[in-house]
Amino acid sequence: MSLARPRKFLGRAKEKLPANAGSFAFYIKYGIKKDMTALQIFIVIVAVFAFWVILTYNRFVTLRMRTREAFSDIDVQLKRRYDLIPNLVETVKGYAQHERGVFEKVTEARTKAMGAQGMHEKAQAENMLSQTLKSLFAVAENYPDLKASANFLELQRELRDAEDKIQASRRFYNTNVMALNSKAESFPASFVAKLFGFKAQEFFEMEEGERSAPKVSF
Repeated sequence: MSLARPRKFLGRAKEKLPANAGSFAFYIKYGIKKDMTALQIFIVIVAVFAFWVILTYNRFVTLRMRTREAFSDIDVQLKRRYDLIPNLVETVKGYAQHERGVFEKVTEARTKAMGAQGMHEKAQAENMLSQTLKSLFAVAENYPDLKASANFLELQRELRDAEDKIQASRRFYNTNVMALNSKAESFPASFVAKLFGFKAQEFFEMEEGERSAPKVSF
């Protein structure tokens, strides 16, 4: 009785196993099933990672395009201001010809601003130009007839409008630069930024025109 029951149990256990349990076919059927599960998990992880990389890359592209668009708007208004300045100088000359030094400084600052390269250099040149324009308007304060001139008032209005639009475009540009720089410097998005060459951009710090502007001369 002591040996009969264990032998009977082992016999039943053997009956439950497939006939080919020790064969290569059995490994193919049951072993590879586990390997396929691991492979499927790996594929899912890779797919999720690739999807995240694509989304992050597209986000960087969107921010870069917005930044370029914003600076393009700044550039349009800066050109508009460049075109208005010579007309403004000519108008003031008609009433204050002896203020030669102020006119020369404005003209020189305008030339430097138009030729400035790089964001930092351009911002500095634009700030200097703004300072010289303040000097020009300070001169105009001494000439009541000039202040009452229709040409002067119209040019002043257009210049103020251009500067307001420059400031609005500058704020939009800096907002997008901040978003781009923050994402490029944060982990794990910084990995995608380095991989695809997205670099931090400079802010455009500037103090508070089209080519066909009319010529005013006296």
